Amino acid sequence: MTSIVQHLVDAASLGALYAVLAIGIALMFGIMNLMNLAYGELIMIGGYSLYALNGEPWPLQLLGCVVITIVAALLMERLAFRPFRGASAPVLLVTSFALSFALQAIATVAFTSRAKGVSLPGFLDSSITVGSVSFSSLNVVSVVAALVLVTGLATGLRRSMIGVQMRAAAESFATARLVGVRADKVIAAAFGISGLFAGVAAILVVAQSGTVTPTIGVAPVLVAFVATIVGGLGSLWGAAWGGFGLGALTVLLQVVLPTELAPYRDAFLYAGVIFVLLVRPQGLIVLRARLERV
Repeated sequence: MTSIVQHLVDAASLGALYAVLAIGIALMFGIMNLMNLAYGELIMIGGYSLYALNGEPWPLQLLGCVVITIVAALLMERLAFRPFRGASAPVLLVTSFALSFALQAIATVAFTSRAKGVSLPGFLDSSITVGSVSFSSLNVVSVVAALVLVTGLATGLRRSMIGVQMRAAAESFATARLVGVRADKVIAAAFGISGLFAGVAAILVVAQSGTVTPTIGVAPVLVAFVATIVGGLGSLWGAAWGGFGLGALTVLLQVVLPTELAPYRDAFLYAGVIFVLLVRPQGLIVLRARLERV
């Protein structure tokens, strides 16, 4: 029984991280029809922000990471994507691909390719014991952070003016602009929220390894893309459930696979993803409007 609870906690924690990553990507697709391959570099920027703020009080370190990542996302929109607004999806995809490589190259020149150690608050590395079950506090932080972010985003999209405008833009940007929705404001807000999610994800990713490298965002963003596609492109709930599902399946395979097959866990994982897409190529959750009832 103890091991089952431990595995459930691990699955919830990993799924929460994947959900945070996937929602940040799904939000951009819902608004701009953009699959932002440079999203991983926002995580990298957040990681190096934590490294640069080593030794500072932990509230300043964590808040600084999130703020810097949000600013980086806004600059990314203003400098890299705004000039191509209205371009086709392939053009935007290539732009994000080029931006990703450029930011990785800049980070390699600035910090070298060697991993940099990051000192994070001790509570992220402590253990929590409940009865006979002991697990990392990072697991709890990951789940709580995901729930707070998802709840906050859902509330904002329903009740705030900018949230209503974002939902209208996701339904039909051309029509939304005709009734007074400002494209610059809506897209900047979407990038800012995406940067917020990336900043939180950066803290969680760096906390797992304790280091940051120029390619730290590559693997997480790949998983996030898969979760977004499996959940249903443009559906934030779909992205969240896709992330939690991938996390749960990853932990399940780690537990049930024989020792000799454990190294092939990812092969089995993505085989399962391919099966899901063969059965439901549109994803698990499809909504009438992209950000509807998020």
